[in-house]
Amino acid sequence: MTVEADIFDALKALAGNRVFPDVAPWNTARPYITYQQVGGRVIRPIDRAVPDKQNGLFQVNCWADTRMGASSLALQVESALTTSTAFACKPEGAPIANHEPDLDRYGTMQDFSIWSSR
Repeated sequence: MTVEADIFDALKALAGNRVFPDVAPWNTARPYITYQQVGGRVIRPIDRAVPDKQNGLFQVNCWADTRMGASSLALQVESALTTSTAFACKPEGAPIANHEPDLDRYGTMQDFSIWSSR
């Protein structure tokens, strides 16, 4: 299983399976969650062996109709990711509030460092 599949499994119950890599389809009902890998740490042992673990820095975005809805979902996302048994996860900072006036939706962004099997 990929780390992306593990992230989906950890988050799917929070938004009725509306969890998407990169972007959500145009008319997705809110609330929903998107995520994307935005970097990570590379492990390269001196002996050049391929490690069995990998690290990814993932930005997770929560979208809702209200600021409170987005903020509440963000707290649930943080809890679900940091308590997952599929990988080791820690937040790299607090959520950042976002508002998309053209789309009339509220959001949060938060980065997580996730260590997973390769």
